[in-house]
Amino acid sequence: MAFRALGHSNTTLPKSCCNIIFIHSSSFSSTCRRRSSSPPPPQAPPSPKKVPFTVSVHGKTWQDPYHWMSNVEDPNLLEHLNRENVYADGFMADSLKLRSALSSEMKARLPPTVSTPPERWGPWMYYQYIPEGKEYPVLCRRLEMEKTGWLKNFVFHYGMTRSEREEILLDWNELADKYGYVNVGTCRVSPDHNYLAYTLDISGGEQYTLQVKDLRSGLIDPKSKVNGAVSLAWAQDASSLFYTQSDENQRPYRVLCRKLGYDHLCEFPVFTENDSSFCVDITSTKDGKFITVNSNSRTSSEVYVIDSVNPSNGLQKLCSRTSGVQYFVEHHSGLFYILTNAPIPESQWSGQGYYLVRCRVEDIESTKLQNIILPDNDMGIYDMDIFDGYLVLFFNNKGFPVLCSLNFPLQIDLKHQSYIQDLKPWYFPLPSNTCSVSPGSNHDFLRMVYRVVLSSPVMPDLVVDYDMSKHTYSIVHQEEVNCDSVGWSSIPTFELNRSTIQEACSDKKECATNLSSQRWKDFSQIYCCQREEVISHDGVMVPLTIVYSRQSWKRGQSPGLLVGYGAYGEDLDKSWYSDRLSLLDRGWVVAFADVRGGGGGGPSWHQSGSGLNKQNSIFDFVSCGNYLVNKGFVQSDLLCAIGWSAGGLLVGAAVNMCPQLFRAVILKVPFLDICNTLLDPSLPLTLLDYEEFGNPQLQSYLDSILSYSPYDNIPPNSCFPSVLVTAAVNDSRVGVWEGAKWVAKVRDSTCPRCSLTVIMKTSMVGGHFGEGGHYAQCDETAYEYAFLMKALGISIE
Repeated sequence: MAFRALGHSNTTLPKSCCNIIFIHSSSFSSTCRRRSSSPPPPQAPPSPKKVPFTVSVHGKTWQDPYHWMSNVEDPNLLEHLNRENVYADGFMADSLKLRSALSSEMKARLPPTVSTPPERWGPWMYYQYIPEGKEYPVLCRRLEMEKTGWLKNFVFHYGMTRSEREEILLDWNELADKYGYVNVGTCRVSPDHNYLAYTLDISGGEQYTLQVKDLRSGLIDPKSKVNGAVSLAWAQDASSLFYTQSDENQRPYRVLCRKLGYDHLCEFPVFTENDSSFCVDITSTKDGKFITVNSNSRTSSEVYVIDSVNPSNGLQKLCSRTSGVQYFVEHHSGLFYILTNAPIPESQWSGQGYYLVRCRVEDIESTKLQNIILPDNDMGIYDMDIFDGYLVLFFNNKGFPVLCSLNFPLQIDLKHQSYIQDLKPWYFPLPSNTCSVSPGSNHDFLRMVYRVVLSSPVMPDLVVDYDMSKHTYSIVHQEEVNCDSVGWSSIPTFELNRSTIQEACSDKKECATNLSSQRWKDFSQIYCCQREEVISHDGVMVPLTIVYSRQSWKRGQSPGLLVGYGAYGEDLDKSWYSDRLSLLDRGWVVAFADVRGGGGGGPSWHQSGSGLNKQNSIFDFVSCGNYLVNKGFVQSDLLCAIGWSAGGLLVGAAVNMCPQLFRAVILKVPFLDICNTLLDPSLPLTLLDYEEFGNPQLQSYLDSILSYSPYDNIPPNSCFPSVLVTAAVNDSRVGVWEGAKWVAKVRDSTCPRCSLTVIMKTSMVGGHFGEGGHYAQCDETAYEYAFLMKALGISIE
């Protein structure tokens, strides 16, 4: 399901280049409480036209003179955005040397080529790699090597050289050369491995076109192209391809089935969702026997299934929609396994979130769900995967990830509820500092090994295979970070983390490992990563993850960057990002605020920061910022903040609440004009967002939204931080006008001297998730870091 989400790349520099110089300018007048970090640009900032426009809702009336910007067809808007880009270029002109140095060191950390370890599916090994000097990945495969013994094992784990037997399935670089911009949305290989179906966006507006490639001939089927395709699923016959198609608001609303191999177009509709607050998604069960059609709102869902062997039999409803209830379905040996948060009749369970139920295929009605399996205390299930012999469950335990496997068949008491612990789970050993766990593709239903990617701010991405039959793990690959290339020999290639393995729960849990042969590798000897709990305005404890260099950080003197998101129940991304070293090595603190509204604390954590409770997430973020300053992690006038998309709403609202707390802010494709956007149901995502933020056509939600809307609450005559706003003209999730309107209003309302350091940089191509590839993303990040350093008066010698 689409939402206003975050979009991630990777980089140390000579120690002699890490001296921090603070430049304090006196160019501001004495009435401005902000110190200027540098002289204002030679030209005046753009001054867009104002057109009278009155908004009236529930007896409230206000003026919005920049409403005209929401018409993206207005040539005045494009002209204004170009002027903003010129002003931003002038403002940043004196940072060219710094940006070049930052970009160079980030790129130097990247290995010449980047590869994913091969992953077996049937007779093939699938993998991706980014060729040397290229921006984008190449999807490849090769037949499994006919090797035995140690040689086969060596080739599987380490043999990434290209061979004559390698087949290139899809080369993003060729597509980028052809179209200028490329974003591949979904890739699905057919069950017989003969076809590749994928969706392609060449504008950045997330308008995807379906393409089907015959992997035997290498040709694209010209009859297969369909505009507006989103999700894909193959039937077992490998000739029936199901796909969802979006409407004019980019809402996936219907499912169609296309038959391949016919001279004429053979296609028929399968399902249509008429409720505009629901989106349709399709997928295949892991064993390939069913296709699930999922109609989802933000908080509710309904599930249908299609027999993948006999798709012409049509749909069967498995789970009916109920307000606030969601379902996620898998299949194994004639049983549907369903994650749900539906109320349990006559249950003594007081837990929140999801639990597991199952039902027989022949009892395909939600009223006959049976064999309820509950998580243990303080654990919440949030995902599952299924294999022929094992069920894998993902948990959240007080904000920390936990994974386990259960052996099939499950030994369940048919008359009573069961708990996970009663089924003798094997809990996967995880590093003690793990912040994120992402599953691999794990396509092969018959495998006994489960692949995941582990990561943290101090641990480069680590690919681990967990053998569920032997209860052991194997480290397959760890992301390479090239530190020696920039001459800082004080960072070892990877120091082994000798700390004990984190036990998922109690000491009684079975957790056999092969610790004698393998250890996790991280940078924890060089960089500290610690988790604190911050008291918010109402006494709630908010998790705050703080990262800094043990060598470069200085208590009470260091600059800091606070990261936040806080929406849709999504976890804040705290995975490894090598570009971040360019801040840490210069003494910066980078902190991650897991505010309410996001993930990490289960459904209740999301609910307590959404809808009428949205202000909680803003207070949480401000509390985390104050904590960093009050505890000496960050110098009081050197705190910065960054937010993406809906995270821009969070940070923008926090700046309005406490503008003096932040020295500089980056708002990337930010959702700033929330009230006006939610008052326009014709915009993509608006109706879906009513469940997240509320419908302003209702009085209580209007009052709530107007109380924190960043565009509507800019404090007049205030001294504002320096701000970099980024946007894209083809962004279909957050309109380019949201940032443009906000910047114009900030310049109207706040201290005239401070507002000179508010700039907007708009991409005229690409969309919500940017346009950069492997190396181009370094340039983008270097620009952002240079803006922060310029705003703080930091230069490099």
